[in-house]
Amino acid sequence: MAQYRDARVLASPKGRVRASASFMLKCYELVGFMPPALSQEILEFAYHSDKPLYRVVLAAVAEASRVRPAFLERKPRAQRHAEMIGVLGRPRMEEAAASLLRGWLLKAQTAMLCDFLDALAIKHDKGVVEEFPKTVEDEKLKAAVEGLLARHPQDKVMVYLNAINATSGVSWPNLATLLQSDPRLQIA
Repeated sequence: MAQYRDARVLASPKGRVRASASFMLKCYELVGFMPPALSQEILEFAYHSDKPLYRVVLAAVAEASRVRPAFLERKPRAQRHAEMIGVLGRPRMEEAAASLLRGWLLKAQTAMLCDFLDALAIKHDKGVVEEFPKTVEDEKLKAAVEGLLARHPQDKVMVYLNAINATSGVSWPNLATLLQSDPRLQIA
């Protein structure tokens, strides 16, 4: 449990331990605790649509597992992906998990990113932001999140908002509060 920055942990219905919502989740925690179907979807996307990203993640998982990438590649894809998700949920896999999430969000979820950034009037290029503002208004943020939840699957919105909070240098207290208080944005 030392990997958690907060001593409070909760048991999920699947028997896994999950972090309390009292702090920002890291990318390896997002991958480890997100619904299995979504993590499989993310790996499938990388496998089919972003081979360089998939190879980098596969190599990182192989190295962490102390096997050669070819050993993993010989396994059936469903079994390989299940094993990859298990390994990506470990603290030392933060960089690989962050790369996988960023690649998936920027290439497969561009519409969601653009919807959110447009609602907040943040300048971007197809979801890529040079520099986030220091703060955003509470009402604008709540409206942007509600808009995302109305137009996009809840689990993908949850992953996006937690990932943006974890990886982009965004330190908006109102976003952190929203992620902690809105059950629709928390990992089950």
